Amino acid sequence: MTAEEQSPTAALLCLRVSTDGDSSVLTRLLGHFHNLNVTPRRVVAEFGLDHQLHVKVDVSGLSPERLSLITAKIGENPSVLTAYWHHL
Repeated sequence: MTAEEQSPTAALLCLRVSTDGDSSVLTRLLGHFHNLNVTPRRVVAEFGLDHQLHVKVDVSGLSPERLSLITAKIGENPSVLTAYWHHL
């Protein structure tokens, strides 16, 4: 990690992902953070009435640029319908 990513004043970011009902997506999604040795502050996943999995991951310690790269990589998965992040 760079010094910027280890900064205690790093912004709190939120990743939102909607996928089809494939339950294995959750482990693949969290694997991106595991590979960077980053533990999310909060992970919320729920199945909606539309048979979609909605995931919210709050994370700090990552730069917006790094999270943008992760989001783009997640979005390449064919079962992912939407993937975006925003500041909290």
